[in-house]
Amino acid sequence: MAPINKECDYLVIGGGSGGLASARRASAMYGAKSIAIESNRLGGTCVNVGCVPKKITWNAAFVNETISEAKAYGFSVQHTAPFDWTKFVEKRDAYVRMLNGIHEKNLHNDKVEYIHGRAHLTSPNTATVDLEDGTKATINAKKILIVTGGHPTIPQDIPGSEYGITSDGFFELKKQPKKVALVGAGYIAVELAGMFNALGSETHLFIRHDTFLRTFDPMIQEKITAEYERQGIIIHKQSSQQKVEKSGDTLTMHYKDAKSPDGGKLDLDCLLWAIGRSPEVEDLGLDKAGVKQTEKGHVIVDDFQNTNVANVYALGDVCGKAELTPVAIAAGRRLSDRLFGGKPDAKLDYNNIPSVVFAHPEVGTVGLTEPQAKEQYGEANIKVYNTSFTAMYYGMMEQEEKGPTSYKLVCAGPDEKVVGLHILGLGSGEMLQGFGVAVKMGATKKDFDSVVAIHPTSAEELVTLK
Repeated sequence: MAPINKECDYLVIGGGSGGLASARRASAMYGAKSIAIESNRLGGTCVNVGCVPKKITWNAAFVNETISEAKAYGFSVQHTAPFDWTKFVEKRDAYVRMLNGIHEKNLHNDKVEYIHGRAHLTSPNTATVDLEDGTKATINAKKILIVTGGHPTIPQDIPGSEYGITSDGFFELKKQPKKVALVGAGYIAVELAGMFNALGSETHLFIRHDTFLRTFDPMIQEKITAEYERQGIIIHKQSSQQKVEKSGDTLTMHYKDAKSPDGGKLDLDCLLWAIGRSPEVEDLGLDKAGVKQTEKGHVIVDDFQNTNVANVYALGDVCGKAELTPVAIAAGRRLSDRLFGGKPDAKLDYNNIPSVVFAHPEVGTVGLTEPQAKEQYGEANIKVYNTSFTAMYYGMMEQEEKGPTSYKLVCAGPDEKVVGLHILGLGSGEMLQGFGVAVKMGATKKDFDSVVAIHPTSAEELVTLK
């Protein structure tokens, strides 16, 4: 076949949320001839192996918790069969496939050409694409956006680590493991551990220190760690892994932790590594385009998503900063506004980005932690407001069945500007979005106090703190 050659104004390498948002805006709003390339499924990590299937699984876990709590409200609910993991996964996967189709349809509607293939940069303005039929295409572009995302990391220094899965593999499990171990202390490990446990799997969580979510406020770390222990998750603190062995369908992990400093071993149905993510750049050809990277491989960009090479840009997880889907979407749209919409100052403000961990219970945070605020403003200029209480939902339950709710406001300066807000408890995910607006606008403690409380809610505690 004759070689395929294409030209465009805007070549977007990566069909995740950020890339799709940027390509569609450039084409639909500003008329730029745009091409989007994706080697996997459209929607990227979020749609396929992240936010969307994760939240659906969290919903299933939440339903199971609610069923078990219903007796406190006078209901007699009996399980006639165990949770049907296989049927649930089939329905969840069908929903994801529907979203894949919607993304492709949206590209078509916005006149973005979509190519399914693997792209490799050959110069600052050119990429070759390995197509599904084995042929190659060459694309010359005036501007190129690198938005290839990332992938989970598996440790290379632990013998047998390949027997474990990652968060990607979690969404490929066709049956529920009876006994599972997760290694990691970030939000992915914490979320998946909470889901496994709530759905009935014996769950072990291996962490290197004494708490997890260690980039979060200390209040969050301490409360959620204690709550997971209360719920029955077995947390192995100060742990390390020596090797993993496999015999038939059984994995055996050899480890050390605070309770077994001389070593222990654990037989498992499933081992899941959640120790971090790496940028998806292995065969991208960044060196041929002259694009600089960090030691960990992330693409280096400035505040406007510019790389060191003219007309080559990058955003999202491949840059390693605020790795959240809405961040990539917002950055992608603003980049297109700047490049094609006549808005030279358009860029994303990465300050005060709200985020939620779909743990059990949910955790929400926006702004600075208390230690960060003290470092930035000085301890004498910080005032902290805390509250811990039992949400009314738990009022009908026995003491040992009640979950925690804890809130914290971190305020700075004589006007007590709210520079950090941290919440843990039922409904925190939905609650945080509105309070995120307030923090972004620069609200003060006085502004919070001026709002009439909505009663009876947990959220009212944030506007009545003393």
